[in-house]
Amino acid sequence: MVPELRLTLFTNVCLMTIRIRLPGEHTMVRKHEFGACGQPRPHGSGSGGLSRRSFLVAGTAAAATAALSPAALAQSARAAGETETKFKRISTQFIAALGDPDSTSGSGAQLWGLWRQDPGPRGVRLNRYERLKAAGGVAPAQWKFDSTDWWLEEHGLIMEQPDFPVPPGKYLVTGNREVTTVLTVHPKKQDGAQRWELDDGATIYDVTHLGCRSARYTPATSESSCSPANAKLTAFPVAPGGVMPPVESCNKQDYAVLLVIGVAVED
Repeated sequence: MVPELRLTLFTNVCLMTIRIRLPGEHTMVRKHEFGACGQPRPHGSGSGGLSRRSFLVAGTAAAATAALSPAALAQSARAAGETETKFKRISTQFIAALGDPDSTSGSGAQLWGLWRQDPGPRGVRLNRYERLKAAGGVAPAQWKFDSTDWWLEEHGLIMEQPDFPVPPGKYLVTGNREVTTVLTVHPKKQDGAQRWELDDGATIYDVTHLGCRSARYTPATSESSCSPANAKLTAFPVAPGGVMPPVESCNKQDYAVLLVIGVAVED
């Protein structure tokens, strides 16, 4: 008798339960292509740019439908050895991840961050840093700049910090290139370490959005020495897949950006 997988899929308007026969064939990773974070942002008010989600506007429904399709979710559930998986579609969130691009699992997820909303349009352009300082470090979007720990994105926008760490759970992640799969973030161990793993043999690189570049800057010597004022405007924009530019007197840590388009929900 061929085993069956019961998969429950939540959408914004309905709840579906699908039975899928599992004949044991090789798991295929679903493929799809969309736009890129690396598209230029026009000048304007506020951050002066398009949101990272704006490049998905035309294909948001299609992206979520493709990524949350019965086939894609069945493959992920089967790879995880589960009999039932429920995913809820969400507005795009962004994980800042560290690790070997070729790794499929590892530890250190306690060092990963999560932006629950697009930090791009909430950012401040480098050439408006003095105005940000004059406002006491409070951005127009009401987040607070930290001179000892600040972030830049690929167009030279100063971003708010993500939330640390990423909560334990299962996330449907993609790089908007070829692979959509499930990321599992495990609870912290007693030593504070968190393990993570990707289904379907996917690697961090597979689910990294190459157009979305981000880096964290901290003082190399003293708090006052590492400043966005030292960043070179000519270093931006950063090419898709490129390394974020160094800033004088700062330590820099590049992060891969994973797009989160769904989260697992419990019964």
